[in-house]
Amino acid sequence: MKLALIGFGQAGGKIVDEFLAYDAAVSGGFVGDAIAVNSARTDLAGLEHVHTDKQVLIGGTRVSGHGVGADNELGAVIAEEDIDEIQDAIDTVPVHDLDAFLIVAGMGGGTGSGGSPVLAKHLKRVYSEPVYGLGVLPGTDEGGIYSLNAARSFRTFVREVDNLLVFDNDVWRRAGESVEGGYDAINREIVERFGTLFSAGEVGVGDHVAESVVDSSEIINTLECGGVSTIGYATETVDREERGLLSRFTRAEGETDDVAKTTRMTSLVRKATLGRLTLPCDVSSAERALVVASGPPTELNRKGIERGRRWLEEKTGSMEVRGGDYPTSDDEVGSVVLLSGVTDIPRVERLQDLAVETKETTARIRERSEEGIEELIDTGGELDALF
Repeated sequence: MKLALIGFGQAGGKIVDEFLAYDAAVSGGFVGDAIAVNSARTDLAGLEHVHTDKQVLIGGTRVSGHGVGADNELGAVIAEEDIDEIQDAIDTVPVHDLDAFLIVAGMGGGTGSGGSPVLAKHLKRVYSEPVYGLGVLPGTDEGGIYSLNAARSFRTFVREVDNLLVFDNDVWRRAGESVEGGYDAINREIVERFGTLFSAGEVGVGDHVAESVVDSSEIINTLECGGVSTIGYATETVDREERGLLSRFTRAEGETDDVAKTTRMTSLVRKATLGRLTLPCDVSSAERALVVASGPPTELNRKGIERGRRWLEEKTGSMEVRGGDYPTSDDEVGSVVLLSGVTDIPRVERLQDLAVETKETTARIRERSEEGIEELIDTGGELDALF
């Protein structure tokens, strides 16, 4: 699937930067072009793979390149004001070769959470290609203002994009990690999971052709129901030496190891679905789903993929479950499961509740502050009368 990646804000820019490195390392071929948009000059300067010609600094007249300080309302305003500057960068993208746009943003900050829905609305008005979002939820330990921003951004972002793919930091932060080290690890997890999905169907010279190809239309059809999506991922390393010995033995005996491969692939589909999703949810609430099996061609078993697909149909209760394979040259067999249109999401419900509490607390603090100021003014007036 060929994508134009647009990283909006600090987190979005870093993730897109990581996507570019990953795509080059695995020859994925899914990055058609990449742009980074930010209101902070230093954040753009820290990117290693997004070309400087594709870096867009917005809000210069308002924040002078210093960022919006987690004010996502200001982030939305400057995105509206400078949308033409963003469009100038998009005009350099070969849109005719693209399958879709993907806007990547952290939903707890200011520039990305405020500006990404504005950009999504603009792109849908100008282009016919689907516009997807990849939103990263902040951890609950990052502070109330970030949860409030995420709740606001979530509502508007999911409304403006054709589908919102979500990654929840709360699920992936490990105890004892430094903040910087934790986010670097999280970004790698994001890129590996979504990169494997988007690489499917992008066949390069000398690549193996899948028996049951998963192309961009399969992904687009799965995401077409809209709403929120989450991804599961599971892998198992295959020992090449052991595989070679097994193959020689089974050929001599006139048998195959199809049963083992079928069992492994079905197990990987289950692990991907029931393991750590990018956004935990009730799997049965998914409207559509897609299974992508990846790995060495000799290890990809069509029967196993089909059994995994049928199992996922039963688990989700959906008749729209697609499946196929994506041959690679590495030593890992993997399964990516895309669950689209999920609705039963406890994390989002908690996020909305926390945002309401934060808003009420902020209102009480502001009210007390205003009352305190009025008391000071009244006291000052009384003192003036005495003298």
